[in-house]
Amino acid sequence: MNLLIKALIGALMVLLIGLLSRTRNYYIAGLLPLFPTFALMAHYIVGSERGTADLRATIAFGMWAVVPYLAYLASLYWLVARLRLLPALGTALLVWCLVAGFLVVAWNRR
Repeated sequence: MNLLIKALIGALMVLLIGLLSRTRNYYIAGLLPLFPTFALMAHYIVGSERGTADLRATIAFGMWAVVPYLAYLASLYWLVARLRLLPALGTALLVWCLVAGFLVVAWNRR
């Protein structure tokens, strides 16, 4: 049942993004993926199973996790003026993966 609820929330978000992208305020569709649906779940699970110290570490890492997303957005912004959509998305995704990988390695070395 818990998995079904999570799947329904994900489906609802995709539906809302699709609907918003067709309105005159289409840019709001870019805000919905940042709604902390999964962060809420992660913070609840870590906080209830691991304790406050581990929850605080998870929150701190989450703050740094914005950096790969920003790198994705910046590279996609630059790439969509130079490439077709799918290659631009693929390259921006690769940028996200590289920056996220660097973040994980750097976090583990601290």
